[in-house]
Amino acid sequence: MKFTQTQKIGSYGEVLAARHLRVKGYEILSANFRTSAGEIDIIAEIDGIICFVEVKSRQAGQMFSPGEAVDIDKENRIKITASHFLAKEKINNDIRFDIIEVVFENDRKFSLNHIEGAF
Repeated sequence: MKFTQTQKIGSYGEVLAARHLRVKGYEILSANFRTSAGEIDIIAEIDGIICFVEVKSRQAGQMFSPGEAVDIDKENRIKITASHFLAKEKINNDIRFDIIEVVFENDRKFSLNHIEGAF
């Protein structure tokens, strides 16, 4: 199976986002959690808070920031999927919805912006 450049950028962005979270002390609970409602890129925990993280990656020079691609429909799908995860795992912790933006200048240079409580 061949991956498009967009898929490669997205996958690499998710790897970098997970690494960033681990360095900041988060425990990764799940990655690419899927239900019929949608997918959550990363589910992590820090200080007892379950964080549902949407990772958006882009090449530099685009008109909009990666996070602006998360519209109300996407937010709702993530929230529904999060409720499935919480029920499945029988978790009753506080929760938060974050976005991590990864912007690539080239293969080795990138910037990362972690927006806690994005929605």
